[in-house]
Amino acid sequence: MEIREAGAGDLPRITEIERISYATPWSLKSFERELTLPFSKIMVANLKPSEKATAGFDGIVGFLCRWLVADECHILNIAVHPEYRRRGVGFFLLNTTIAEAIAKQASCVTLEVRRANLAARQLYRKLKFEERRLRKHYYGPGEDAIVMELQLPTTSR
Repeated sequence: MEIREAGAGDLPRITEIERISYATPWSLKSFERELTLPFSKIMVANLKPSEKATAGFDGIVGFLCRWLVADECHILNIAVHPEYRRRGVGFFLLNTTIAEAIAKQASCVTLEVRRANLAARQLYRKLKFEERRLRKHYYGPGEDAIVMELQLPTTSR
């Protein structure tokens, strides 16, 4: 598997994974906007050519959208196709983003996660994210978010 920066041609597959993954998915326009922002980046997890034949689709199995503003990296959206969940795709996307944040001397990586999404929270804790606070009704009535944060090493700053 490879991680690469997404382009406009990747958006149909990204929005397909988004629709499968979330009850209130981002629109195509939202992703198009992210591609125009200088501080935003969408990364995709892409199958290697040898893996594509068995996958039955173009090879993109997950994506991550992040902002890198000042000294903070904020993960806005991450999703993995259901057939590829629990295979390390999300972990790989997150590790790549964390490594980029460290290289760009960010002080932390933050994200919001649904309180009820125990699998995602477990993954983030595995990467040493800490649960910082609750955002009531962030995803709608009764759908709270937990703000999670990963403090990055300060030796290079």
